[in-house]
Amino acid sequence: MVNKYPLLLRPVPKEIIWGGDRLRREYGKTAPFEKIAESWELTVREKEMCVIAGGEYAGMTLGEYIASGRRSILGQNGAKYDRFPLLIKFIDAADRLSIQVHPDDEYGLSREGELGKTEMWVILAAEEGAQLVYGLKPGVTTDDFRKAVAEGRTEDCLNFVNVHAGEVYFIPSGQVHAIGAGILIAEIQQNSNITYRVYDYNRPGADGKPRELHTEKALDVVKLRTREEIDAIRFSVPVKIGANGEVLASCDYFTVVRYVTAPGRTALYTSTDCSFASFLVLEAEDAQIECGNFVEPIHKGESWFIPAGSGEVKISGRAEVIATEVN
Repeated sequence: MVNKYPLLLRPVPKEIIWGGDRLRREYGKTAPFEKIAESWELTVREKEMCVIAGGEYAGMTLGEYIASGRRSILGQNGAKYDRFPLLIKFIDAADRLSIQVHPDDEYGLSREGELGKTEMWVILAAEEGAQLVYGLKPGVTTDDFRKAVAEGRTEDCLNFVNVHAGEVYFIPSGQVHAIGAGILIAEIQQNSNITYRVYDYNRPGADGKPRELHTEKALDVVKLRTREEIDAIRFSVPVKIGANGEVLASCDYFTVVRYVTAPGRTALYTSTDCSFASFLVLEAEDAQIECGNFVEPIHKGESWFIPAGSGEVKISGRAEVIATEVN
């Protein structure tokens, strides 16, 4: 029988042309290359797999651990998916990312054989004046957008917003979006790697050639929604949370809760048989995680996997933690 307690994970770093060095400097990430664009903190994919970093399962991949007791470990919500349902990352955008959009499940499965992608961003840091692309400008139709793309006027249609640390942006499938330069984020998403780039500022890739665009597919899947419609999707699933938690999203795919603790103010999360959880540590000072007889210090930048049915999990000390589970 598999033992259940919080498991510290070793992430998968990614080198991409727009990456920076903040994840190395500020979050202690390591990689065999200089610039770490992304650190995949919770991933169970064939070519990107977290490894358990300590305890009796040290050195085992997270996939191997899950296989030892799939339904028991993932919970009833997690086990209903054919593949592991979540992908969680840190992203350091030293330069701006391409303008992109992700399909919904129906389109993704029919065209790519993979689920679509709904995701969300928690802004960890943003340089003064940093911006995101968050949808299209009010009043712009899909026909307007298609014409602008064809005429090389894509940027005229984009809704640029100034961003600040602590903000949350929920991005349902079909939402045009892009991370701007000088932004550090935590990203929670469906476990899908389908991205349709519609515009990339005419810049070359690492090979010196223009990066591939997916214009027709991108235009196929773009959806126009008001902020009210997006919020209705973001908070469409009622949830219960433990002590000192703030719900950031509760959609069909995941629930995300931010816990902030301080001396005398602990966070309490109850791990049930419904779902496993991911704990992403955004800040930590003299902080620890407790679960039954398991007690360990936690540090900024760490990622912990909580098997379903682990019971009460407490975070104490001074910390900020994002807890994610599957709906």
